[in-house]
Amino acid sequence: MHEGGNGEGHRTGSGVPGSGVDHSPVDHGPVDQEFLALERELTVLLRRARASSGEMVREVHPDLESSAYGLLVRLEERGRQRATELAAYIGVGKATMSRQLRALEELGLVAREPDPADGRAWLVHLTDVGRERFGTVRDARRARYVRELASWDRGEVAELARLLHRLNRGVERG
Repeated sequence: MHEGGNGEGHRTGSGVPGSGVDHSPVDHGPVDQEFLALERELTVLLRRARASSGEMVREVHPDLESSAYGLLVRLEERGRQRATELAAYIGVGKATMSRQLRALEELGLVAREPDPADGRAWLVHLTDVGRERFGTVRDARRARYVRELASWDRGEVAELARLLHRLNRGVERG
């Protein structure tokens, strides 16, 4: 059974008699079934990922928003970056990014320094405390993936990572 679904190929509605809502199965045709299955599974995955990121980021610091986890991942992987680069990568506006970075800075998890290539710009990076706290949480998350996918063949794990990377690249190009 799949979480979050309303039954494959069924419309949802008010359920009120006489409301005009059709609860009969919808014929999406043979081509659409794969995309409906993809949508359903991605919905479950994304819902779980949001909940998991929220838990993980609160382990870094209890006052952080769940959206901060992606920023910490990016800074840990790529090192110093401009706020505009981070905003573009995460897909938020400059004001939202400024607010999120200010919160991380106030908690001592990130710091800013002048960009040597452009004195008007700032580079953001993890502090030692931010790197340590994030590293502990990320190690725990990876250990959880290892436990949850223990029955999978390593090739299957690699294939899943490859396909998700391909999907993410396609979404980035929009």
